[in-house]
Amino acid sequence: VSQKGWVRARTGHGHEAASFAFKAGDGLYGTFECRSVDQLLVFGHNGRIYSVPVAQLPGARGDGQPVTTLIDLEPGTTIAHYFAGPATALLLLASTGGYGFLATVENMVSRQRGGKAFITVGEGEVICAPSHAAHTSGGQPLAPATHVACASVGGRILTFEIGELKLMEKGGRGLMLIDLEDKDQLAGAAAYTRSIRIEGLGRGGKPRDETLEIRSLNNARAARARKGKAADLGFKPSAVTRVE
Repeated sequence: VSQKGWVRARTGHGHEAASFAFKAGDGLYGTFECRSVDQLLVFGHNGRIYSVPVAQLPGARGDGQPVTTLIDLEPGTTIAHYFAGPATALLLLASTGGYGFLATVENMVSRQRGGKAFITVGEGEVICAPSHAAHTSGGQPLAPATHVACASVGGRILTFEIGELKLMEKGGRGLMLIDLEDKDQLAGAAAYTRSIRIEGLGRGGKPRDETLEIRSLNNARAARARKGKAADLGFKPSAVTRVE
């Protein structure tokens, strides 16, 4: 999937990300190792989710095609994130308001091209990137996540056990993940077993990232919906992803 939403599927696993070429001004959003029976999920910024069977994606020759030709995107909707995987894949879903829940790919699939409203977001909020918590059909087995790490734009980090979250088959707003200060927002939440990566922008708008291992994550451990610990990252977090 490209940053501008062009999609294509290549057979086989283990392809180098650098081997994919894109139109001028475009680049890689992400690659997903999956099977032809799996689903590509397209996440609108407002919590509406669209699904396309991987078997219907164009081949890897050329630039692929815009994902907007495969779905009926609601007017005014910006595509925020993507995920591809099996029906059983478990995802952690969250919004910048600091709420989140667990759901499977199967829960999010819709037979309509117009998708379905799934993640409830408050006024001025958008969804965060989904985090893969368990079950995969790709080349690498994924250990079921045991904990959740949240990072706020203001630099607070909280970790807690994934068992504190609810599985919500019909979607919704979920439970409070982290107690945010006024005007602070959730940069992202990731399910993990041992490590996560926090990305953001440092001085002069320079991209920065830091990987937090188990010891640092344990230092931020508390119960869900606490304020978390101030982290001395030296940059403003904008995304949190699972490493292991």
